[in-house]
Amino acid sequence: MDWSGGWRDAFRIELRAEAIGLAWRKWPVFPGTYLDGGQWVGGDAAGEQPGPVPVEPDWADHLLVDANRAASWWSVRPYSLLLATGYVVDAVEVDAPFGRRIASTLRRRHAQPVPIVATPDNTWLFLVAAGSASPSRILAQPGVVLHGRGSWITLPPTPAEHGVVHWRVKPSVCGWKLPAVSLVEEAVTAAVQAEAKELRARGERLLTVRR
Repeated sequence: MDWSGGWRDAFRIELRAEAIGLAWRKWPVFPGTYLDGGQWVGGDAAGEQPGPVPVEPDWADHLLVDANRAASWWSVRPYSLLLATGYVVDAVEVDAPFGRRIASTLRRRHAQPVPIVATPDNTWLFLVAAGSASPSRILAQPGVVLHGRGSWITLPPTPAEHGVVHWRVKPSVCGWKLPAVSLVEEAVTAAVQAEAKELRARGERLLTVRR
C-alpha cells in the first residue's frame, strides 16, 4: 500500500491521538519506525526491516506514560505505535486461524471480553494483565508466543506494508480491565483439544467411507 503524502499525515493524527490516550492510561507506549517509500524509517533503527522496530536502541528507557511527551513524539512524524509488554500489559500472540478458534472458545464460555489486536501479517494478539499467571501451559502449545517483560507489540492504528494494525476487540469493551492470562490460557488449551478432536473425527469418517 502507498502510505505517502496525505495518508501519512492522516495516520499521524490518529496515531498521536491513540498514543496520548494510552499514555494517559499509563500504558507504556513508545515510537517505532514507519513506512516511507517501501522502507521502515525514522531513527537509529531505520533501514530494511521486516516491520516496525523501536526508534531508540535503548527504547526501554524511553517509555511514554506522559500524555504531553506522547503528543510531542507524534507531532511531526507518523511513528508506529509500540507498546512495551511486561508492565501493564502482556500479550499472547498466535496466527489468525488459531486466534479465531480461541476467540470463539471465549465467546462460547461467556468469558470476560479480551482485547484483541489483529495485524496485516495474519497474527492476533490477546492482551492480558502483565504477570498475572504462569505461562507454562501457553508456551507448551506450538505457535504460541507470550510477550512479557523485555518485549513489545505493535498497536492500532499503525500502518504496515499490506494494511493497518487494527482492533478486533477494543480495550474499552472490557472497561480497560485486562483479564488474567489464565483466561486465555484455558481457551488456548480448549481450542487445541477441540481441533484435535475434530481432526480425529474427520479421520474416522474418512476410514468409514473407504471401507
